Amino acid sequence: MIIVMKPGATEEHIGAVVQRLAGVDSEAHISTGQLRTVIGAIGDRGRIQQIPWGAMSGVERAVPVLKPYKFVSREFQPEDTVIKVRSAQLGGGVFAPIAGPCAVESRDQLFRTAEAVRNAGATILRGDAFKPRTSPFSFQGLAEDGLQLLAEAREEFDLPFVAEVLDPRDVEMISGYADILRIGTRNMANFGLLSEVGRVHKPVMLKRGFTATVDEWLNAAEYIYKEGNHEVIMVERGIRTFETSTRNTLDISAAPVVKTMSHLPVIIDPSHSSGRRHLVAPLARAALAVGADGFIIDVHPDPEAALVDGDQAILPHEFAELMEQMKALAAALQVTI
Repeated sequence: MIIVMKPGATEEHIGAVVQRLAGVDSEAHISTGQLRTVIGAIGDRGRIQQIPWGAMSGVERAVPVLKPYKFVSREFQPEDTVIKVRSAQLGGGVFAPIAGPCAVESRDQLFRTAEAVRNAGATILRGDAFKPRTSPFSFQGLAEDGLQLLAEAREEFDLPFVAEVLDPRDVEMISGYADILRIGTRNMANFGLLSEVGRVHKPVMLKRGFTATVDEWLNAAEYIYKEGNHEVIMVERGIRTFETSTRNTLDISAAPVVKTMSHLPVIIDPSHSSGRRHLVAPLARAALAVGADGFIIDVHPDPEAALVDGDQAILPHEFAELMEQMKALAAALQVTI
């Protein structure tokens, strides 16, 4: 049940609703928007529905929520969630370009890339220190040494960075370095990890599992949100289909679909979805055209020598050219980039 308070409802009105819910052994999750406050009621549906909410002072209406995900739904929060990280913003009509190497390989590789993407207009740096690989013999990342290099790059180029976390035991350590945590496609259904990142005060990027439906993806976000972390960013990175001409099939419709169902920002990953360097730019432009809130792109100064996913990484000058195209398209669509 979602209890919508009237504009101007006081703290006393809200407190009375919370107390009434406690009286029927139910939890109250409060979301304060620009215009009004809504309260998510979690508990015995029958007992909650029996309460005459419309008769309580400050309550506008009570809305049953039949979806399994409550807090990430539009019913719970009609206004878009806007996430700010240093000078960068995700959501709220701003398109966030996120770029950098798929994996941190060396200080030189990272700093060359960070400087290039910053100069081209990226507002957030990507770069992973821990890499989940199909083969246990493949490069697994530089671990904490990589995070230290990312932290140095952040200060050198004034770019907040996002890094992947693979294990609940590493959440505290990685959140001590990274500005944004990322849950990869393989871990979208790792509910212990989702709950753990839900307890930290850092934004979380949640990649869609490559076999997940939109509903399953939103339910995964609910695991994070219900633990108290309300800064969740949805990342569409392609799903597995029968098509073999690309690494995965980018579900470009996921951005507008999720934005009608949820208040969370949605970004697109054209690199991991396509797995092909020449497809990154057109898919990035499509992301802006369909209303996504940003993209996350692999950029590498020497893709042929990359230790991870060199086939999908674009060169720094190609990223600069793409950003010029994105700025022109954003102007036509009246979007800030």
